[in-house]
Amino acid sequence: MKREFQFLMLLAILLAFSNCEKKTNDILYDRKYKKEIAEVRKEAAVYLMINNIPGGSFAIAKEGKLIYAEGLGLASKDLEVLANRKTKFRIGEASELFTSLIYQMMVEDGTLHPDSSVQHYLTDYPLSVFNDSQQKITISQLVNHSSGIRESTDDELDWARLNTTIHTGLDLFKNEPLNGIPGWYENPSAFNYNLLGAVMEKATGKTFPELLKNYVTDTLKLTNTEVDNPFRTIIGRTDFYDYNMVSQVINATFRDLRFRAPSEGLLSNAEDLVKLGNAILYSDVIPDQIKKRLFDPVELMGDFPPTMANGWLLLRNNKGEISYGRGGGVTGGGAVLLIIPDKKLVIAGTVNLTSSDEIPVFKLITPFLRE
Repeated sequence: MKREFQFLMLLAILLAFSNCEKKTNDILYDRKYKKEIAEVRKEAAVYLMINNIPGGSFAIAKEGKLIYAEGLGLASKDLEVLANRKTKFRIGEASELFTSLIYQMMVEDGTLHPDSSVQHYLTDYPLSVFNDSQQKITISQLVNHSSGIRESTDDELDWARLNTTIHTGLDLFKNEPLNGIPGWYENPSAFNYNLLGAVMEKATGKTFPELLKNYVTDTLKLTNTEVDNPFRTIIGRTDFYDYNMVSQVINATFRDLRFRAPSEGLLSNAEDLVKLGNAILYSDVIPDQIKKRLFDPVELMGDFPPTMANGWLLLRNNKGEISYGRGGGVTGGGAVLLIIPDKKLVIAGTVNLTSSDEIPVFKLITPFLRE
């Protein structure tokens, strides 16, 4: 019965694709790649069905041009509202890519200095300690996850407090010892970017939502990306879903992620994520010097090869071709953005279910990688 249902759903998607010029169908695609996009849509539909994900969005750009963007499934199960190209999803740690770009812009205009200590901006922030010795944390170590600050605990990830600011959220970790010497090795932690966000706010006197808008979303015309504020009406925001103890899909627990906005508290969708990737590759709005250093791996003092650069994961295939990407998962959502410079491809996906599996962007992009 399940196989029959999946077949019928796939058939419906493919039939919709054949009629996608109708005004009632919210899909963007380039006819030049109709065959490849049909494969992508089929694979995306199977992924959503197998994982019982109510809805998602997917987008692809090639050679700087958006060639496919679409919402699939439901944005709201209760209201039976379909996801579309403008539906906003929680993107988890992919939020760091926006914060990282803000950081680079602020370095470029002289507002921030990479080698300055956290205390240079936050004078009341306590000195960090490792093995009873005081350690200086620079803001460049925050953006590269090499500060030695610990990771979040499960209880902290499930924290249900309301109206906590980015600055007061620092109380969770600021008085605790470091897990290592700053600059010695990478230790991905959301606290790095939350602290970086607090530094940005202090250095400018502006809130993080204002900085996001001024430096990135307005500049790059990303109209579906913003901080997830549960107390505001946000047009196009999806409902959020999670698994219960027996893997049934239920409404996700309420979360106020504003204090984690720089690390994992943003709303966005696949189309905006792809536009971000395109801008990094091709836009004149982002200075060349930023593009050049954005993917430069951090130099670590320990004998550890870097795997990240400014929040981006550095990925290399068996042919030596390098890609840049970042995935994220948070209560009620998840996202992945992947840039393959050698192929001039950018792909992204977002979902409205707590991510248990990464969105299979490499599998989705396969039709465009064939020789």
